Amino acid sequence: MLEMRPDCERCGIDLPAEKSGAHICSFECTFCSDCKAGPLAGSCPNCGGELRQRPVRATALLVRFPASTERKYKANA
Repeated sequence: MLEMRPDCERCGIDLPAEKSGAHICSFECTFCSDCKAGPLAGSCPNCGGELRQRPVRATALLVRFPASTERKYKANA
C-alpha cells in the first residue's frame, strides 16, 4: 500500500492523499506538479526514476487506511 506522503520533498507544499497533484517514483519519493514539470523535468532527483501521477485515496478509506504524516521536506537542505 502506498504511504501517501503528505508533502512535496522539494518545496514542502501540502499534498493531501484525497486530492490529485502529487507525483511519485517507484520508491514513493513525492513531488508536486509544479516541481515535476519545472525543475525536476519529470525525473526523481533522488533515484533518477520517472515521476508518475500518484493515485488519490478515497476519503472514505482514509479512516481505515490513513496517509502518512511524516513530512519529507527539509528547509535549507
